[in-house]
Amino acid sequence: MSKNIKTLGLVSIMILAAACARHGGEEEFVVVEPEPISVEPTHTGKYK
Repeated sequence: MSKNIKTLGLVSIMILAAACARHGGEEEFVVVEPEPISVEPTHTGKYK
């Protein structure tokens, strides 16, 4: 194989390795607290 093809393959592998290493780190995730389905009644001291 020619030098150009070997060099292109090596550069491609290096770019792929760098891209995988950057995304392989810590993943960000967001925890969202769910909204309550219903509101509990509060005591008002009066009969309704």
